[in-house]
Amino acid sequence: MSVFDGAGFFAPVIGLSKPAGVVYSSLMRILVIEDDRQASAYMVKGLAESGHTADNAADGEEGYEMASHGDYDVLVVDRMLPKLDGLKLVGQLRAEGLRTPILFLSALGDVDDRVKGLRAGGDDYLVKPYAFSELLARIEALARRRNPAEVESKLKVADLELDCLTRRVIRSGRDIALQPREFRLLEYLMRNAGHVVTRTMLLEHVWDYHFDPQTNVIDVHISRLRAKIDRDFETPLLHTVRGAGYCLRDSF
Repeated sequence: MSVFDGAGFFAPVIGLSKPAGVVYSSLMRILVIEDDRQASAYMVKGLAESGHTADNAADGEEGYEMASHGDYDVLVVDRMLPKLDGLKLVGQLRAEGLRTPILFLSALGDVDDRVKGLRAGGDDYLVKPYAFSELLARIEALARRRNPAEVESKLKVADLELDCLTRRVIRSGRDIALQPREFRLLEYLMRNAGHVVTRTMLLEHVWDYHFDPQTNVIDVHISRLRAKIDRDFETPLLHTVRGAGYCLRDSF
């Protein structure tokens, strides 16, 4: 189990394998508001390896701007932040109507501290040192609480099936091996089956905001994914909509 206390690592860095006891939910975009570079890097890396997209804000003011204008599923907020502390940050966001679930993360673990965090607008409070598997489980629980209808674990389009829990993809009874990013791409396309998904949408939800919109990373991954789910089958499912984006559907 990996544990982090805000000052250093106590166990090996998280690998690509699924942590024991962790159930993956649907793709999430998570904002980590943490000024400690090592702590934020630990969380962002772990969340990415768990199949999610994570952004980091290094102080309260930057976190406020990103949370106010970004489309996030969950916010992870440190209590003690420069420029704008965590309690004030969350209080302002709630006063402005932001309903995104918020998890406070802090070394301040007294009952009074936890109560202050929850009363300021936090939905959960995790005390350092923490196990990453618990952090991930709490984040996913908050996402399920907010969008219970969006955590369907098994997706199907025509004869293509995807299981978010086992990370298994099958078409016409045949297993299809996908790399982690290909899996995330396919899951997003399947959750939006029948609708055109733009390049910008893919960059925001499958990658993150830091990629150059002109990069060919999307084209490369779409090509690889199409080769795996369509090439050996009679009916193509992944379609390119010229000038618009991509669409996964059983006919076009």
